[in-house]
Amino acid sequence: MSGGLLVAGTTSDAGKSVVTAGICRWLVRRGVKVAPFKAQNMSLNSFVTREGAEIGRAQAMQAQAARVEPTALMNPVLLKPGGDRSSQVVLMGKPVGEMSARGYHGGRQESLLGTVVDCLEQLRSTYDAVICEGAGSPAEINLRRTDIVNMGIARAAGFPALVVGDIDRGGVFASFFGTTALLAPEDQALIAGYLVNKFRGDVSLLEPGLDMLLGLTGRPVYGVLPYAHGLGIDEEDGLRVSMRGTVRESVVAPPHGEDVLRVAVCAVPLMSNFTDVDALAAEPGVVVRFVDRAEELVDADLVIVPGTRGTVKALAWLRERGLADALLRRAAEGRPVLGICGGFQALGRWIEDDVESRAGLVEGLGLLPVRVRFGREKVLARPAGTALGEPVEGYEIHHGVAEVDGGEPFLDGCRVGEVWGTHWHGSLESDAFRRAFLGEVARAAGRRFVPAPDTSFGALREQQLDRLGDLVEEHADTDALWRLIEHGAPAGLPFIPPGAPPAPGRPAGRDRTSVIATEEAS
Repeated sequence: MSGGLLVAGTTSDAGKSVVTAGICRWLVRRGVKVAPFKAQNMSLNSFVTREGAEIGRAQAMQAQAARVEPTALMNPVLLKPGGDRSSQVVLMGKPVGEMSARGYHGGRQESLLGTVVDCLEQLRSTYDAVICEGAGSPAEINLRRTDIVNMGIARAAGFPALVVGDIDRGGVFASFFGTTALLAPEDQALIAGYLVNKFRGDVSLLEPGLDMLLGLTGRPVYGVLPYAHGLGIDEEDGLRVSMRGTVRESVVAPPHGEDVLRVAVCAVPLMSNFTDVDALAAEPGVVVRFVDRAEELVDADLVIVPGTRGTVKALAWLRERGLADALLRRAAEGRPVLGICGGFQALGRWIEDDVESRAGLVEGLGLLPVRVRFGREKVLARPAGTALGEPVEGYEIHHGVAEVDGGEPFLDGCRVGEVWGTHWHGSLESDAFRRAFLGEVARAAGRRFVPAPDTSFGALREQQLDRLGDLVEEHADTDALWRLIEHGAPAGLPFIPPGAPPAPGRPAGRDRTSVIATEEAS
């Protein structure tokens, strides 16, 4: 069996995903065969593996960091929020039903421990090391009894845990101490130490605090990672209250031609796979921002209506905010609009939805000759083809099936004038196709923008992953990290009171025969 490590965090968005990726890249560069793992992920940013399984996009990115092909074993449970109270449960890459948060944490999650441990054991039998990413905080004491992704998986596998804290938010020392002190003795015995993330300034000013933390907890800080700008690495969560004005990180390079191109992405509710626009942001001279006001479309050369977990809800939102009328005006003026997946569906004439929203027949924006019918079976595919004379690859994740009745063919969708629509996520990562598409946008927008001839999104992504590996290699105690991965948590780590009281009810078991049944959200 291989060694391993749990990368936990003091909070959500502490940097667990990028630290896990950085450790994977550092290890593979030193010749270790390594795989990422996240037992349970909650995200609207997902990816389709070559075997047709849906997993978190962050785990696909971590697999790339490890230079291995992503599989469902790396993310056996994926929760895709459909609102504040329910999520679609994806088990081993396939959807198995909608479930309320109460129903999931009330027993369904607990029954999955056996499944996730089996997946982890399969990875351990194949790889030298498995780097597990936790979720949120391991000190969510109200959820500890049913935990399968933080200390639950660490206990089951006997893995040491490294707790990551975001010092840019402040309070990192209290977060490290409090996280440890709220855990039961058996969990504390696996908390090997800490990693400070996103530090700005002189590390020597931080060292007295690191020494004090060691004295208080008996656990060292394994590294202080500096704040790194412009990483542009895939994020997990698309549930933002508002992304208005948020500019997608882009390369620092002047435009190749005389003009820039401005891309406005409608920040629709339950936005999914907003990483589709990262390849545009990687182009010199392309500025990508998220918007939620009609007036913000006025100066945009291209407007993108992205994917969403709630097409009908997003359509209503576009109308309520005046964005629908702005899109109709753009189309009438011959100004470019691109709809991707749920955005493509919203641009069609009609939507029949008795599955996602259960709204029945809903009128779309009517910009494309498309009728969409939602089916219970989810389409999960890795298509490839040709568009604008260039090869394209992508991936599909959708319940809506589009019937196209007119227009020019465009991938699996169509084009009418300067309005384009497709279900294919990731198509803009195909370099030659992206350049051809941006050339079409520039001509329609009247911009003297010229796509750079040598931009490789894949090469840029590799450079970013190497940067993550560099951060770990240069700013973490890698010898000590390797000892943790190989030998586990040190013996005799002190208990920090008060600890957590025993959880009510029986401990999480390993019911290998349990299957999640559909539970309608209340």
